[in-house]
Amino acid sequence: MEDELRCPTCKQLYANPVLLPCFHALCLGCALDIQTPYSPGSGLPVTTNGTPGGGSGASTAGGHNGLHNGNGGGSVAGGAAASGGGNAGAPPGTRHSSHSSAASTASSNTGSESVTSDQDQSDKVSIFSEADSGVVCCSNTSRPVSYAGTGLLPNGNVGNVVAPPGAAYCLTCPLCRKLVFFDDGGVRNLPTYRAMEAIVDRFCAREALRCQMCETDPKVASLICEQCEIRYCDACRELCHPARGPLAKHTLVKPRGAAQQRESVCGEHEETLSQYCLSCKAPACGLCIGEQRHQAHDVQSINVTCKAQKTELSHNLQQLSEKARSTTEFIQRLKGMSDKVTVSCREGKSRSLKSGIHPDDTLRHPQESCMEFERLVHAQCEALIQAIHDRREYLLEAIRNDKDTKIRILKVGFWHLFVLKNILKMHFLFLQDQQSNCTGKLQQTTGLIQFCIEALKETDSAAFLQVGSMLINRVANTDMTWHQEVTNAAPRVSPIVDLTLDDAALARAIDNLNFIQMKAVKDGDERCPAAPMTPTILPSDCSAENNSVTVAWQPPNHSFVEGYVLELDDGSGGEFREVYCGKETICTVDGLHFNSMYNARVKAFNSAGEGEYSELIGLQTAEVAWFTFDPVLSGGAGSGLIFSKNNATVSVEGWEHRVALGSVGFSRGVHYWEFTIDNYTADTDPAFGVARIDVARNKMLGKDEKSFAMYIDRQRSWFQHNSVHERRVEGGITTGSTIGVLLDLERHTLSFLVNEMPQGSVAFRDLYGVFYPAVSINRGVTLTMHTALDAPKMDYF
Repeated sequence: MEDELRCPTCKQLYANPVLLPCFHALCLGCALDIQTPYSPGSGLPVTTNGTPGGGSGASTAGGHNGLHNGNGGGSVAGGAAASGGGNAGAPPGTRHSSHSSAASTASSNTGSESVTSDQDQSDKVSIFSEADSGVVCCSNTSRPVSYAGTGLLPNGNVGNVVAPPGAAYCLTCPLCRKLVFFDDGGVRNLPTYRAMEAIVDRFCAREALRCQMCETDPKVASLICEQCEIRYCDACRELCHPARGPLAKHTLVKPRGAAQQRESVCGEHEETLSQYCLSCKAPACGLCIGEQRHQAHDVQSINVTCKAQKTELSHNLQQLSEKARSTTEFIQRLKGMSDKVTVSCREGKSRSLKSGIHPDDTLRHPQESCMEFERLVHAQCEALIQAIHDRREYLLEAIRNDKDTKIRILKVGFWHLFVLKNILKMHFLFLQDQQSNCTGKLQQTTGLIQFCIEALKETDSAAFLQVGSMLINRVANTDMTWHQEVTNAAPRVSPIVDLTLDDAALARAIDNLNFIQMKAVKDGDERCPAAPMTPTILPSDCSAENNSVTVAWQPPNHSFVEGYVLELDDGSGGEFREVYCGKETICTVDGLHFNSMYNARVKAFNSAGEGEYSELIGLQTAEVAWFTFDPVLSGGAGSGLIFSKNNATVSVEGWEHRVALGSVGFSRGVHYWEFTIDNYTADTDPAFGVARIDVARNKMLGKDEKSFAMYIDRQRSWFQHNSVHERRVEGGITTGSTIGVLLDLERHTLSFLVNEMPQGSVAFRDLYGVFYPAVSINRGVTLTMHTALDAPKMDYF
């Protein structure tokens, strides 16, 4: 994580970090050094790489900075324009002189001198270019003065960039090369990077509280002497600072950390920053919200916004941590394979140096093995029907040729062993290279995870919201690239395999008789098939429709497979569970959650064991539910219900109420559907709502404990559950009316609408479990159900 805390210019821990509009960071002193005076009409200074901007003679190799998001590195070189000084013309200020563990003290002592107020800082850079044009602007007014396009001409040369009015200074980000303009305040207009400052404080505090007397591997200090000003661990205190003699009068106390909890306040009103403007993307106090500039903006509690971004970041970090954990396991497997190659190479070298090996002894074992294999194949083929005789002769001839080939290879003797040793050595080097690449990626990702964890500890909501969305995007981007860089990684060498004849499928596929992979065994051990290889998922044959997904895969080559296991996660990146086990290579899974991303994987198995999982494939279920009435769930042919229009319309002939259920059940998400009254001629009370799968189908909906409903007539309606009806609401239905049902399983509530207007407040709360859309009707009522609708926004929760 330490690389995340170092300035890209000075390569030291950040001191007084400031946040650029491109979300990269610099020390305030470094920013003062590399900013350059700008005069209208004089053009922009050009660095050695042809990018407009200023420099101070410092250079950077594109290493990580506090918020490096993957943009290319580069260098910043050359002096300031015109004057030639590294800090010529910059506003008054002092360059930071130390980036040691005292960085936190330096930041707190100079904070009031280098920046104005938190509210002003947030407002100054609340708008900047997101079109990656390379030019952004800052000023000491409430908004940037103006914007300018890129300074690159069509032929790739640097042209004159049109600066905004009032620009006095400019600065080029050393990482992404974007150009920033400032007014007379210069880089002091930039906001303090409070989250980075707090993390550096905590990091420095941890490093500073080490024993100063330990010779190697300093331990955590338990005491500090106020007179000697030296920190001691328990062991070193007994040795170096005994409580006797002149040292007995010294005062030993527990060391104090450098990090302090801070709370951001509005610099304009001296009020706590309690609100967050979603339009300006900036924190504000209560008085700021009442001013003209925020009147028409969407505003949310700053704690709510901070919590939401922290939750999203934690979720992304959890997924990224899983990828890091799998990479660690993959590196361990590479190490194991590397060790095996080393042992094989050593054994081959040892055999080549032995002088007592007789050639006949070298050839005897393959001769015996091939003869036994020939007899086995002959016996198997004799047991088959006449149709495989021709195939048998072909296979026997192949075995004889293979025997002759092995004998010729073994007669080569020491030359064969020498070649084998070189091959093993090449494999070993391949494994070392792959292991090194994976280890580097894992270290980089671990540093990012540790930095984000520290950011989540930030108690100042305004400080966290400075970079919360950026960290979420960065973690998400790292997670997306992980699949290509690490997850798809596979060992570049494969073990030496043996072959045997597979006759299990001969009855149905004689013409496809072939060999399968075998386990490597010692002399005298029984040979058996190896565990199957990894199946390959076929993305073109996979699909998702409504709340079901279909996964298809291809059997592994040269493997004996007895069956497959298909697993899905919970649609939220959780644990995988088995949903299918059998011999088929395609499977459809129904009854999933809507608007969820399901990850699927498959593995093959046989009597020897299970193979590796395939690559993951993500399948997105429908955002909104599409469904109809289900005649089977509604009671079948004897229910008395009449379905038409592809089961979207229902009616009944009898006077007894009958319940019709929808074809899908819901346990998560927000769902909305409507009914239109096609016919309403009798004095009856149709009921609308939801029910569990075991609801009574010969009663009015809401008469038992399995259903929740609203029944309605021409003038009024009631809510009903378990035969208890309550809360009469005026307003009824006629032919052509529309009834809306809103099932919110995030809030666990059920609400109703009549003709697009809420029918009372929330009808039912605390709904948990699986619920099916339901309606009960009798003679004189015909309904049509409409689904796949967006849920309306209700304002009375």
